[in-house]
Amino acid sequence: MKNLYYGWKITWALAITLTVSYGILYYGFGVFTKAIEAEFSWSRVQTSGAFSLALLISGLVAFSVGGLVDKYGARWLMTAGSVLASIVVFAWSYINSLRDFYLVQAGIGLAMSTILYPVGFTVIAIWFRFKRPKAMLIVTFVAGLASTIFIPFETYLLEIMDWRSALRVLALVLAITTIPLHALILKRRPEDIGKLADGLELDIKNSNFEVEKSISTKEAFKMPSFWWFSLAFALSALTVNAIASHLVPLLTERNYSTAIVAAAAGSVGIMQLAGRIVFTPLNGRISLRKISAITFATHTIALLILALFISNSGLWLFVIFYGIGNGATTLARAALIADTYGAANYGAISGAMAIFIALTQAIAPIGAGFLHDYSGNYQTVIFTLATASAIAVIAVYKAQKEQA
Repeated sequence: MKNLYYGWKITWALAITLTVSYGILYYGFGVFTKAIEAEFSWSRVQTSGAFSLALLISGLVAFSVGGLVDKYGARWLMTAGSVLASIVVFAWSYINSLRDFYLVQAGIGLAMSTILYPVGFTVIAIWFRFKRPKAMLIVTFVAGLASTIFIPFETYLLEIMDWRSALRVLALVLAITTIPLHALILKRRPEDIGKLADGLELDIKNSNFEVEKSISTKEAFKMPSFWWFSLAFALSALTVNAIASHLVPLLTERNYSTAIVAAAAGSVGIMQLAGRIVFTPLNGRISLRKISAITFATHTIALLILALFISNSGLWLFVIFYGIGNGATTLARAALIADTYGAANYGAISGAMAIFIALTQAIAPIGAGFLHDYSGNYQTVIFTLATASAIAVIAVYKAQKEQA
């Protein structure tokens, strides 16, 4: 263990903190929605609007957050984000008005911008180069279990206690797992411990080692691929965030039992792992552009199944296709950005794309809630998302990798 490259310790720490953070901050919203609506008599549009605000804030500040990570590292930023996340989840348990709810979700949005995948992938991009796909697979493989672990766990908490007490338990879980790992494990860059990326020795610079080329944020803006990728990722975010915030109430509305709803929602996470296992060996054999197009097409197929086959078999087919698409898409986005633009400005470039993604993230929960309330069911929502996924296929396929 003495010779273990420190980057792997960071990788496993991020795998744990991302799992907990996504499980509570992201997936928890859908689980608690009905209980909160029941107590306050709020509509689906009102509750969805709060989550939309969180996602909007998270995306809008991503560019600034990414730039800070590129320049100063992620240690104290992610630590502060973990502290904030724990506080606002605890505060969530004390809300008594719609204003309180929106303020809490705004705080959650700010916290999410500092402790979820975009920042985690920036850290991985800095600490790894040739072993980057493996490191990203580890992080996403573990974090892909977030819904599998936390949706059933949060559902169980709601069965044995009121929603306010359940949130306090989750705030404690968040604090004791994420804060110490971010504060004690993360470091800025491998050069600080006398290494290059992947754990290579510094003196390798004197050999035939080729330094990875990186593109500035300004240069990236001039590349057509940046705009095609932004469109594709934004449309993907529209689908993923709408489903994440509405899947539990959607399935409940179709009269599936609580056990089946929890199992189906949690199983999406398991299938995400399958998608990531499939993606990693394909990376390098098939172009990232083609792999990404396939993953978005998988989302389209899954949504059409959900809309057209309202049965147990249809539900599980949806879970399989949607989960696989989700898993591969997460890795594809991270790999595309690193492979196309390099690691030096990964955080800022990824954050710049996140500004566009923020708009669809914000529209997704409240837009889906509005369409649901307007039409009286989720069918219109599902067909709209299927169309968005189909357009994403075209956008990512048209994006061409360019060399600086």
